[in-house]
Amino acid sequence: MEGLGTHLIAELFNCNVFHINDVKKVEEVMMAAAELSSATIIKPFFHKFSPYGISGVIVIAESHFTIHTWPEHGYAAVDVFTCGDLDYTAALDHIKSELEAERCSIFQFQRGILSENTKAKEILSFREVENAGYVE
Repeated sequence: MEGLGTHLIAELFNCNVFHINDVKKVEEVMMAAAELSSATIIKPFFHKFSPYGISGVIVIAESHFTIHTWPEHGYAAVDVFTCGDLDYTAALDHIKSELEAERCSIFQFQRGILSENTKAKEILSFREVENAGYVE
């Protein structure tokens, strides 16, 4: 499928609540995931909310990695958007493993499908893989 980028949205459920409320741990996990994907890291920024929860972004040359956590629900939302050829499988497997998620759903979108070709518009640009470590 032709497009300007691939956007992966991961829903991580029943995560280790201590990990997803530890800003240092979350930053380490996300930075390692970006490195495993072979992304070119530009700048990270992570913030811990009171009383709990973390939001973070890593700007990469290829686009971004983001995370938002809700420790009170054991839930983390992760986005990986890339216009490059990254190993997002390794990145998402690492995040899932390190945050000890019991279940993970991953949605994949093709972004920027610019073709006016009717066939290109018919191509599915969204799919879900339930309880997966990565999208095939």
